[in-house]
This record gives sequence, C-alpha cells and structure tokens, in this order.
Amino acid sequence: MQFSEQWLRTFVDPQLDSPELGHLLTMAGLEVEEAEAAAPAFRGVVVARIVEADKHPDADKLKLCKVDAGTGELLQIVCGAPNAAAGMKVPCAVVGAVLPGDFVIKKAKLRGVESFGMLCSARELGLSEDHGGLYALPDDAPVGTDIRAYLGLDDTLFTIKLTPNRADCLSLTGVAREVAAITGAPLRQAVVDAVVEGFDARREIVLDAPAACPRYCGRILRGVDARSPTPDWMVRRLARSGIRSISALVDITNYVMLELGQPLHAFDNTRLQGAIHVRMPRPGEQVRLLNEQTVTPAADTLLIADESRALALAGIMGGEDSGITLETTEVFLESAFFAPAAIAGRARSYGFASDASHRFERGVDPELASAAIERATRLVLDICGGEAGPVVEAVASEALPVRQPVRLRPARARRVLGITLDDDAILTLLQRVHLSVIRAGDDFLVTPPSWRFDIEIEEDLIEELARLHGYDNIPAVAPQGSLMMLPRSEHSRPVWALRHLLAAHGYQEVVNFAFVEEAWERDFCANEQPIRLANPIASQLSVMRSSLIPGLVGTLSTNRKRQIERVRVFEVARTFERKADGEPVRGFHQVMNIAALASGSALPEQWGERSRNVDFYDVKGDLEALFAPRELSFAPLSHPALHPGRAASVKLDGHVIGVIGELHPVWVQRYDLGSAPVVFEVALDAALASRLPGYTEISRMPAVRRDLALVLAAEVPVERVLDVLREAAPPVVREINLFDVYHGKGIDPDKRSLAFRVVMQDTQRTLEDAEVDAAIAVLVRQAESVLGGRLRGAGV
Repeated sequence: MQFSEQWLRTFVDPQLDSPELGHLLTMAGLEVEEAEAAAPAFRGVVVARIVEADKHPDADKLKLCKVDAGTGELLQIVCGAPNAAAGMKVPCAVVGAVLPGDFVIKKAKLRGVESFGMLCSARELGLSEDHGGLYALPDDAPVGTDIRAYLGLDDTLFTIKLTPNRADCLSLTGVAREVAAITGAPLRQAVVDAVVEGFDARREIVLDAPAACPRYCGRILRGVDARSPTPDWMVRRLARSGIRSISALVDITNYVMLELGQPLHAFDNTRLQGAIHVRMPRPGEQVRLLNEQTVTPAADTLLIADESRALALAGIMGGEDSGITLETTEVFLESAFFAPAAIAGRARSYGFASDASHRFERGVDPELASAAIERATRLVLDICGGEAGPVVEAVASEALPVRQPVRLRPARARRVLGITLDDDAILTLLQRVHLSVIRAGDDFLVTPPSWRFDIEIEEDLIEELARLHGYDNIPAVAPQGSLMMLPRSEHSRPVWALRHLLAAHGYQEVVNFAFVEEAWERDFCANEQPIRLANPIASQLSVMRSSLIPGLVGTLSTNRKRQIERVRVFEVARTFERKADGEPVRGFHQVMNIAALASGSALPEQWGERSRNVDFYDVKGDLEALFAPRELSFAPLSHPALHPGRAASVKLDGHVIGVIGELHPVWVQRYDLGSAPVVFEVALDAALASRLPGYTEISRMPAVRRDLALVLAAEVPVERVLDVLREAAPPVVREINLFDVYHGKGIDPDKRSLAFRVVMQDTQRTLEDAEVDAAIAVLVRQAESVLGGRLRGAGV
C-alpha cells in the first residue's frame, strides 16, 4: 500500500522526521518497502498569472506573454505551449531557478525577443509525463507562492508491505491508529456526520446469501453533476497513493476506500430495476465488467443484482451495464461487508485483481459500512452537488463476525517476551490500540475492536505487547549455561574434517533437496519402487532419494547451462531406503552418505600444464586421500548409473562401503553433460571412522630397493597380486607398490607384465645382499604358486 506522508500527518503528526517515521512503521510490523520523494528537487518556481498572451512577432508557434509572478512588475516570457492564455495560472520558473536535472533558468533571447523566465509543464517539473501544455493551476492559487509549498511537493511517498493479517492498515486511518498507539501522538480521525436527507426515495435490499454478505447499505443520490471536476487536493492524494483520477464520483469512492478502508461502489440508479439482491449466480448467467471482460461467474461467486440481471461481482468489480458515466445524475451508492471467505481467490480465478477484492478477502471492519457511506455522501454533495435519500441497511446479525474475549496471562507474557512488564504497563499498551481490557483475577480478558481480525489467541496479544513496547527496546541477552568439554574418541573424525579435506582438493559443498524426480531414481538407481511423498512441493520432486549421485548430476547440469564447464561438488546428506520385509519394524532407513562429482578439466586452465579431462584415477586419488592413512581396495562393479567398464565398488577392511566410477554414457547424453563426470558415493560412518595412532620405530638404516617384474594372466587384478605379495612378504619388506604395466612385444597376448618396487629395511642393521635376494625369492615363489605367474625374463 502506498500513501502520502502529508496525508497521514493530517490524522496523526508525531514529532518524527520521515526516516524516523519509516523506521517506526517497519518496527511496528508495517514494513516500509520504499520511501521516495513526491517530486524531484527544484527551486525558484512560483505561482504566476498570465496577464497577456500575444503572438510572437517572428514565430508562429511561440507566444509573447506578460506574466505576474508576484515580483511587483510583469515579466516578459516567450512560451511555446499551445494552451498558454491570458488569465491562466501556471508555474513560472524565474531567472535563477533550477529545474530537475540541474537545468538553470537564465535570461535568454528567443527569435530576437528577450525572455525572463520559463512557464512550465508538469513534465518539466518532474510531476508527470504530460508535456502537451502548461500545468494549469486552480484560479484561487495565490500568485507569488512557491509552487512546492502550494502543491505540497515536499512530501514522502511510503510504500508499506503488509502481512495478510493486518488488513486494518489498508487505509490511512488504520496506519494513523498504529502511529498514534506507538508514539502517543493524538489521533485526529475524519469527522463523519450524518447527511441531512433531502427526499425519501429508497431501494429495497435483499440478502439472499447472508453468510457471504451479512451487511449491505445503500442510498440514492439525486441531482448529481458527474462532470464536476475532482478537487486538486483529492487528485494529488489519490495520485500519491498510486490511483489515477478518473471522474469525481469514482475518485470519491476511491478516496473513501483509502481514507477509511471501506471499498464502495456507485451504480447509475436509472439503470436499476427493482430491489437490490445479494445472491449467488444462476446457471449460465454472465456479467460484463468495467474492465470490458465478460465472465460467467462460478457457483461460489457472490453477485450484486437487481430484479432483472446481475450488476456486479460482489466485492470485486462493478458491471459495465450499470456503471456511472459523465451523464449520470442519479446514483445508487453501495457500502457493504462481505465475508473474507466469500471473496478470497475469486478475482484471481478470473485473471485479474482489484483494490476492493484485495481488502475484502483480508477482512474489512464489519461496523464501518454506514460511516463510510455517510462520508462518501458528504463528499459527493460537496463536490458534485445534489441531495441524498435515506440510508437503507440490510443486516443478518447472526452472520456478522463477533470478536470474542481473549484471556491474557501477564506472567506468561513476561516469560515469553523475556522482559519485565508490570500489569499496569500491559494494560496501558493494550488500551493504546483500542483493545477493551477487563481484569479477571490475575489475568486480563481482552476484547479486540471490530477492525482487528488478527487477534484470536493469547499469542496474538503477546505479539502485540512486543510490538507496542518496541522490538528495539527488548534487550538482546546472550544465553547462559554451564559448558562441559565433551570427550571425543580418537576412533572417529568430525564431519567438518571431511568437508575441509574435500574443499582442499577443490570441491565445493552443495545442499540439494532430499526429494527428487522419479526419473532420476529410475535412471541412476534402477529404483522402480521409490519412496513417494504424500504431498510433494512440486510435481517433479515427488520421491525421496536413495542416492546422492542424481542430485550432484542435477547440479552439474545446472552449471553447464550457465556455461560453467569445470565443476567439483560434494554433498554430505541423508538417503532413504525401504526396510526389508523381514526386518522387525517396517518403515525406512535414513542412511548418511558422502558423495562427490568431478567434471571438466582435471586442473584449472593454466599455462604450466597441458589441459586434459578429469578421469577415474583423479577422483580415485581424492577418495583415497579422504580415507588416508587407511587403505581402500576396489573391485569391478556393475552399477545402473556408471560406465560398465569404468566403475568399481569401494571396500574398506573387506567390507563394501560405496561405489566410484564414470557416469554411464547413456545418462551423459540424455542429460547433456558434455564429457562424462566421475562420481563416488560412500557411507559416511566409514569415512568418519579412524584408526588409533600406534607407535612404529623409525629406522636409521638405509633402505634397499628392488624392482620385481611378474608376468601374469591379464585377468588377474593388481589388487589381488598386491594382497598375495604383502601376505607372504618377510618382515624386512616395508613397501610393495606397482609402478609399471606392460603388454606387447615379448609378452603373450593373454598376459601382461606388472612391475613392482619393493622397499626393504631393518631397524637395527643394514641388510645384506643375501637377505634381500631371499626376500625377493619368497615373493616370486608366492606369485608362482598362488597366481600362476613367472618372473619376467625367466624361462617359461
């Protein structure tokens, strides 16, 4: 909602400047989204009267004007505006004035004639985009008055963002009540006196749907001049509230809505037939609205109708057939209360919205209708003339909202807020917002006024106390408590250690939704029976994930769409699996995993290294670093998400803890991933487990290195060879590592040569050649007997 600060200060005028007032509104729960000046900065512009407007002697489109600007002498000003005429009052920028954009007015000569100033259009003053002519001022505008003061341009336009429960502040009166309550400044509400009735004509009102409309007021106005101009002060207030001036009668209804919060509607009374009915639509009934849209109302859309046809969508928009025009002389003025449930969502279902529906669906004061129709009537009579008939009111009292008392326990309020408020202070704060309060023992019984829909339970009152006391006045007290250093086992690592380690290897952590697309579960996990959500937040997020890999692939896809080719991401999160039928308690397992994905170049683009794509062994190295100093083992694996020849299961101490591999080419193509990413996913518990450090003597003796090349069947895994050699190795053997794989000339096609570097060392003495040769012989014999291999270069 947008409104003028100057208009607000006619209701309540606290001793605060604009920024302080904006902060106060925000802290009161009426968040100020924007505060902007009503007009750009300029100076030296005054109200002036054109005394003469003659044709320029040397230009057909220019006029030579004599202007009274209140300086005591007439100014000669050359003007090109087509509407410049003698007797007209306009803004005049005198010599030395500065217009928006730092445009300085100087004495000038136009077509040989001197000009001592400038007559201004609205656009030249930054008031609107209208530049078709001079900005015409009312005839009673005092000559010589500064235009900023006369038009009230030193004003601030506040735009506040209201929560749906504070519909009472969708008016200047509502906002003023809040400001008065918080600052203690006196509140000056608009005086609404009953209009003297000039005749007794009335139109009957029938409530056919009293639950949806329990109150409806209407009155007839005659002798109205719809062509009367809207007063300049009203046009300005409407414009500064974001509403365009249309005609006097429409402007008045909009003005009262902004001032009091009660939407109104004016019908052309001569177009109505018989009684006014507030009812639901008949089958096939249509209404042509003021926005020129013809709608067929749904069965739950409330209508305003006469005896022959539907006239309007109640609380939403009037109909074109019964709308007022500039020829209207007789008006039927409507003011009603519609139940929020009867209006909510209806306008949006027809593809539009209105200021009236915005207010009615949030809640309008049910006691306001009669006061609003009196206020609107007085403005119509003052501006458009005419006389008023009696107000006809139809009420279904049993359907009107009733504000029930709410019990407030002061002791609980103090405990919840954490501040000391005595009972008298609580009473004062509540009474400042017009709440009726009576004592009931140690408690208060608080009855909200008719316009406060938001107060229904004790917590609402406690929130009100915090708001009125001032959030800034509630101290920020640090939590207090005894702290204890908890033991941490050396058998495990904290999760943050894993996060830091992966980040050090160039990965970035992501947090993905635990619910994913069903297609992802089918593609990446071969899961045809995923865990379905009963109420998914979106149709494409309908099942729970059983793996973290799909989410990481989705992250990669999103990055590629933004031209980010090199991606390193990881996630630590839960996955969800169904419990097996044989388990004692049916339900779901929530398993914590850690997964990572690498795609694009192995290294960031640089001059020192040749570019290549990341491969299986790059990510395998990152995974091994995650578990170091514990050693992982790997075995070939068939997995639905991974390349059939470039995937492996991950084992720790003989137990499978996860998978690693290159993404399957089918999914790389389907999800447009470019080069195939490499992923791994392992159980978090296994990654967190850690070995207790143990003492090992560091040898001072030199190490002996021997290379051992074994010819083995091609299908024998290197992992198997290492296990066999390490199992048979004598105590002096410290390390056995593969450093070369060869197949080609000199090696049978079904075999390959594996070269291992064997490091031997004793802690007490230097090893002799005989001991070294004996150790190598042991390893060779073990390879021959267990694996069927032979020493390369030895006879077959």
